[in-house]
Amino acid sequence: MTHYLLRRIGQSVIVVILVSIATFLLVHLLPGGAAHAELGVHVSAGAIRQFNIANGYNLPLVEQYFVYVGHLLHGNLGYSYKLNEPVRTLLWMDLPKSAYLTGIALFFTIMLAVPLGIYQAVRRNHPGDYAFTSFAFIGYSMPTFWLGLLLIAFFSVYLKWLPPAAPQTPTVGGAITDPKAMILPVMTLAIGGVAYFSRYMRSSAIESLAQDYIRTARAVGETKGGVLFRHMLRNAILPIVTILGLSVPALLAGNLIAESVFNYPGIGLLFWTSASTRDYPTLMALTLVVAVLTVLGNLMADIAYSFIDHRIQFS
Repeated sequence: MTHYLLRRIGQSVIVVILVSIATFLLVHLLPGGAAHAELGVHVSAGAIRQFNIANGYNLPLVEQYFVYVGHLLHGNLGYSYKLNEPVRTLLWMDLPKSAYLTGIALFFTIMLAVPLGIYQAVRRNHPGDYAFTSFAFIGYSMPTFWLGLLLIAFFSVYLKWLPPAAPQTPTVGGAITDPKAMILPVMTLAIGGVAYFSRYMRSSAIESLAQDYIRTARAVGETKGGVLFRHMLRNAILPIVTILGLSVPALLAGNLIAESVFNYPGIGLLFWTSASTRDYPTLMALTLVVAVLTVLGNLMADIAYSFIDHRIQFS
């Protein structure tokens, strides 16, 4: 297990290094260079020279990269000239709010998708299975922004039950104290997630129910609940663990759209605003953060395998 973890951590570090190189090179591929991107196309040659010296863009490319890595290791993610704030400060403010939104949506997604997938597997080819399958097809084929607008139109405009905007707060505490305003953003993310995860859970449960150990458990008089939750669930849920690790980019992408639709001040809205204003240091930092989170998500999924199913051996 230790050797496996060390190998996976080493692979993860290599991936992060490659992503850092790619994000670093993006600055040098910008039309007109970083100075034009940050200061505008009509900036003078003297201002460009001063900007390049101040930011180290006059140094050799390799030296610039090691300076960039040194800044990253010290927590310096760059400076947003558009927002006049260090990028680290922006992330420190917005990342917890996005994590709160994603965490709630993911909690409800798993709590609904797992039993729903098991129900569909047990009631395979019955009317309930067909009904939930139709819901799943509609749910994960519907664009996130369109789903969010439909929810706003129905629950906010027509029924007037829920506010159309998420909590406009600079802190997570403000979002926690306004749960009613969080319902629509959470629903927007969770509906697609439930549709997606329940399909995988259904397929995995159907495959597990056909295994010999399930027949043996039934033959020795195990109850239906015991067969499903004591024997089948541990094996059937393994693909969900994998998908959770791989779904970090999709969750953050969904956050980008949902936060934009509901004007929720998280990193998704920050990314959208940065892209609209060509705030490249912020975009680079967010890209690197997403890459690190994706690598960590995959690593945690691999580690979780050993705790869910002790028969799995790592070498």
